[in-house]
Amino acid sequence: MSKKLIIFGFFIFTSIAFFAQRNRVDYLPSFDKRKIHYGFYLGLNQNDFKYSLKNNSNIQGTTIAIDATPGFNVGLIADLRLHKNLNLRLEPGLMTNTKQITFGNNTLGSGIFTNGDIREVNSTYLHVPLLFKFSTDRLKNIRPYIIGGVSYNYNFSSNEDGDDNSQGQFRTTTHNYMYEVGVGIDIYLYYFKFSPSIRGVFALPSELQYDNDVNSPYTSQINYFATRGVFLTFAFE
Repeated sequence: MSKKLIIFGFFIFTSIAFFAQRNRVDYLPSFDKRKIHYGFYLGLNQNDFKYSLKNNSNIQGTTIAIDATPGFNVGLIADLRLHKNLNLRLEPGLMTNTKQITFGNNTLGSGIFTNGDIREVNSTYLHVPLLFKFSTDRLKNIRPYIIGGVSYNYNFSSNEDGDDNSQGQFRTTTHNYMYEVGVGIDIYLYYFKFSPSIRGVFALPSELQYDNDVNSPYTSQINYFATRGVFLTFAFE
């Protein structure tokens, strides 16, 4: 599943929900008057890495290709009403995904990348975002919103202090920080509120853990290496 497919699916779904709900009786009319409420979410993610190489004439032939597979998100929601159109949300959960990194055309003299050298990065994060949710006024049983904030991420699979690329392991940092922005729509149903959203997620610092060898052909040429991705989230509150 590509990022474009996730985005397209979200907008098709919300468009159908918008037209299906607009003429119905109002459900949960007092839901948004609660000071605090809770929920949970499920979702999909498509994460890869953004990277840049150092400006060094000795490594100009180095290439890095990254292939990502869809991952899964699950977590809890705590929502604090600050204003009729503004909420503060804490959404701790787990996020998993897998990326395949292929190194090629190395020019450091060893020639080990000639046919491609592959590293698979399996990541499981404790994802803890703190988000502001800005909502429009309610229109019958729907309420569009935008959402954004920052998150702390603990990578259980970072291998930060373990074997490096000389032993076939690509390492990333354990502690990471990201920001995320997105749009969504609240859909008020008979028993609960259903909220699909789509979000972009971007790491702030570089997540690369350099190899022990300062001249490593795998990591010495990398200047910046960090997560970027798209989340499709379904919240139940």
